Amino acid sequence: MAKHLAIINPEAVEDIFSGKKKIEGRFSQIKIAPFGKVASGDIVLMKLPGEKIAGQFIVDRVVSFDHPNKEEIEEIKKKYGVKLALPKTFWLEHEKINFVTLMFIKSVNKFIIEPKIKKKDLRPWVVL
Repeated sequence: MAKHLAIINPEAVEDIFSGKKKIEGRFSQIKIAPFGKVASGDIVLMKLPGEKIAGQFIVDRVVSFDHPNKEEIEEIKKKYGVKLALPKTFWLEHEKINFVTLMFIKSVNKFIIEPKIKKKDLRPWVVL
């Protein structure tokens, strides 16, 4: 079991806490974490950009795509779109996707007292 620190926008964090967002997805053009680094049972700490760590979730399972073709992207949209709870403009803004990591969320916890983890760089995902 590994721990991860993910920068997640406030709307997505609220959607995770409310149960609307059931899958956290990471889409990139280059091979960066969490692709190949996150596994079932891992803990993901959710940090708001420039702010505090708001909570955490446990990864139930992971589905990854390495250089998905157009059919696979369409399948991701159709099969997982609702549970990803992405903004309406997401797919227009992310036309070129080479790596996809879908993390199914279980056991979400909100923090009253945040853990102290120093992070000063711009990486959106860190394996702790």
